[in-house]
Amino acid sequence: TRVLTHRISYLIEHEGVKPWNILAITFTNKAAGEMRERVDDLIGHGAEQIWVSTFHSTCVRILRRYIDHLGYSTNFTIYDTDDSKNIIKEVCKKLQIDTKVYKERSLMSAISSAKDELISPTEYALSAMGDFSKQKIASDLIVKTVELFKTSPEVLAYYQERFLYIMVDEYQDTNTAQFELIRLLADKYRNLCVVGDDDQSIYKFRGANINNILDYEKYFPEAAVIKLEQNYR
Repeated sequence: TRVLTHRISYLIEHEGVKPWNILAITFTNKAAGEMRERVDDLIGHGAEQIWVSTFHSTCVRILRRYIDHLGYSTNFTIYDTDDSKNIIKEVCKKLQIDTKVYKERSLMSAISSAKDELISPTEYALSAMGDFSKQKIASDLIVKTVELFKTSPEVLAYYQERFLYIMVDEYQDTNTAQFELIRLLADKYRNLCVVGDDDQSIYKFRGANINNILDYEKYFPEAAVIKLEQNYR
């Protein structure tokens, strides 16, 4: 977090970058809040124009404005875990699926794993042919934002011009969907800075793809790698 906040400060103070051209993403609301406070303290006036948020908060802001391009209302509702579980119960009841055999949480986990890998409902259905335990799939904020960018070039172009400098903290914990979101946003100007430690990935159980950081230079061969080894802690 310190690396990214000081980089933001440097870009604005020494490189003349406009605050509204900066996007900083982290994982938790707590981490985003801490980064927001540090940025506000360092930058002062204009800091509020920098987008500092989680992946999901970033996607919500984008979708609230443009999800109608995908045929949805911009007044969509976001379900929490309990809401989602109730929906799964209703679906199972309608499809006569025994929830004693196929637990709601197991189904929700399978859905989540598919979303993390950007597997569409159609692709999932084809891969699940003959496997009754892989019958249900749902969408997600990040998946829908990636879909929006891929189907609406003008929307993607708008955000590529808006976010000329993109920064991601705890990059080792990103999953496939999060990587694709960032790749699309950074694809034009390629001003992407990520901070991570491949030894510290803790979210593999949530779908984190460690190859995102191990193969970073494969997707961004022009990248400069700076190791924070001496006195890192």
